[in-house]
Amino acid sequence: MKQTLLILLLILASFRGFSQQEDTVAETVPDTVKIGAYIISIHDINFQDKEYTLRFWLWGLFDNVGFDLAKQLDIPNAKSIDEPQAIVDVLDGKTWQLMKLRATMKQNWKVGNYPFDKQHLTVHIENTIFDKDMLVFVADSEGSGYDRELTLDGWSISNFEVVTNNKEYTTVFGDPESDHLHSEYSSFDIIIDIERNGWGLFWKLFSGMYIAFLISMVSFGLEPTEVEPRFGLPVGGLFAAVGNKYIIDSILPESNVFTLVDSLHAITFLVIFVILVISAIALYIMKKGKVEQSRKINLLAAWIVLILFLTVNIALVLAAI
Repeated sequence: MKQTLLILLLILASFRGFSQQEDTVAETVPDTVKIGAYIISIHDINFQDKEYTLRFWLWGLFDNVGFDLAKQLDIPNAKSIDEPQAIVDVLDGKTWQLMKLRATMKQNWKVGNYPFDKQHLTVHIENTIFDKDMLVFVADSEGSGYDRELTLDGWSISNFEVVTNNKEYTTVFGDPESDHLHSEYSSFDIIIDIERNGWGLFWKLFSGMYIAFLISMVSFGLEPTEVEPRFGLPVGGLFAAVGNKYIIDSILPESNVFTLVDSLHAITFLVIFVILVISAIALYIMKKGKVEQSRKINLLAAWIVLILFLTVNIALVLAAI
């Protein structure tokens, strides 16, 4: 009899332990929020201040009635976020929350190929309270998108997608219940790739530089002995090219990368310097009494400079497109 009671007690204890284990597993299952976004507009693109403005709809569908997407929302890579106005409804036991957002986003613009640049915009959205063990985002890829009438002056959208990730932090933000210096939060990312239709802007920006080069080339049509216009035209062209570069640099952010703008202007500066050197050589040879030789060198140099300048410019521009 005692043996039978002991066996029954062991069976009950094992069932209780299994039940407690099941409860523990159930407790560790995080809440799931199905989240999506719809882009209304992208505007106020500002290269100098490294920012742009985004207006979009954001929604979430979840079971936990204690969760508030609007109040617990954070966009770490935003400069400022307007207070969202949320619409909340309950459908088939699930909470549906919809809000309209306007955010000024920080952006490290890539200007290496400007004005044929391609930009990668990312809106990083996190929950500010629950880590990934308590809450995870699931992307509503099918419902997310952007307004087909959305227009970006001079730009086109080449890619749009929404993805979920885990954002890692090397801190637990002072949580007394954690012994680790590591925490992870579920994140929802809106990714937009845009490309600039740059040919019109290219000619507006660089027409002054090319005219400066052509002014310098006019000096090859003068006799080497005409010192004042022969040297004055390239120097005037050089000042015009330098001024053109300052104007373009004023609308671009500071960059450690040698950009297309830098390359084209550097080639122009170098070519104008070469024109001045050739003028000096042609003048020196003519003063030695070798008039025909001076004129031949002058003509040959003019063709070489023109062909090399055009070739290098075309190669640089094609590489940037």
